Amino acid sequence: VQLQASGGGLVQAGGSLRLSCAASGTIISFSALGWYRQAPGKERELVAEITSGGSTNYADSVKGRFTISRDNAKNTLYLQMNSLKPEDTAVYYCNADRPNLAIHDTIVAYRELWGQGTLVTVSS
Repeated sequence: VQLQASGGGLVQAGGSLRLSCAASGTIISFSALGWYRQAPGKERELVAEITSGGSTNYADSVKGRFTISRDNAKNTLYLQMNSLKPEDTAVYYCNADRPNLAIHDTIVAYRELWGQGTLVTVSS
């Protein structure tokens, strides 16, 4: 497993959750790191991303409520979600676009990596 997402759960509307995505190696480089979500019956959509240049992008629906961040020392990507709404209910996936990981003294280049998904349920 190269990406492991965690932190989902059940929360009331207005509450907060923080998702984590840990890489099983050291992330040497990447094009972008992001969080996507997929609600029942809907297509997967981009929620937030960090580019290799350090800029961040957010879906309009989460701007001002969600914050994406990264801890380089822990090789972990986060998504802080505040003021949650029932429409935020979805399975959240972390993604790495064109990452190079150092694993056991070997640098492995991937085209794309996905975490396994973590369920966020927001009750009204």
